[in-house]
Amino acid sequence: MRIENSFIPVKGVGEATERRLWESGVTEWGEFSGGTVRGVGATTAGRIESFIDEATERLDDGDASYFDAAFPSGERWRLYENFRESACFFDIETTGLSQHRDRVTTVSFHTADETTTLVRGQDLTDEAIREQLDAADLLVSFNGKRFDAPFLEASFDLTVDTPHLDLMYPCKRLDLTGGLKPIEREIGIARDGPELTGRDAVRLWYEYEDGDEGALETLISYNRDDTVNLRTLADEIADRLHRDTFPDADE
Repeated sequence: MRIENSFIPVKGVGEATERRLWESGVTEWGEFSGGTVRGVGATTAGRIESFIDEATERLDDGDASYFDAAFPSGERWRLYENFRESACFFDIETTGLSQHRDRVTTVSFHTADETTTLVRGQDLTDEAIREQLDAADLLVSFNGKRFDAPFLEASFDLTVDTPHLDLMYPCKRLDLTGGLKPIEREIGIARDGPELTGRDAVRLWYEYEDGDEGALETLISYNRDDTVNLRTLADEIADRLHRDTFPDADE
């Protein structure tokens, strides 16, 4: 589902009105003509037309921040299809859960072009993280709004203000719960490496600090797999929500 299919950012247009528009044949902005849809009054029609005019220009400019602010929080997954190719999937590993006591050990970023992993004590710096974030139109994570992004902000001199799709919430909407790894298994996303957990990631870092270079290689591989699999998960979740939301999506 694309942004151009959406009317819900408009004041006065809720789920019922948007569905009424779709079912009347107005499935994208270019098909809307004010006053032609039952149940859409002149005031709402005017607002829709004004939104379409501005939103078309914003979309042409690639302004993801505009749509991030315009869409209700539960509908921001609709930004994904439009900004998929310029999205950055990211995940961090740490020595624990406390932003104030624990340390970020690795951060991986996966884009359409490459996967980059920054390592503490090597190339994990404010500037290197900021460069990755600033290059993206859309960030994608799993539980990143509550954990990864605040942890980065507490640990480094930066603010994570790029539009951010946290897949944990659309997954919950589809009754997919229990964390990233169980959700991957449930929908059939495979991993090449060994079964590891966040506790293993902590252990591997300390083993690396004790001189085991192989432990760092395993940690990096684990962290990178998280970000690569986020793209597969986002594709699947967006497709499922599209089928659940958009009329005649399977036709």
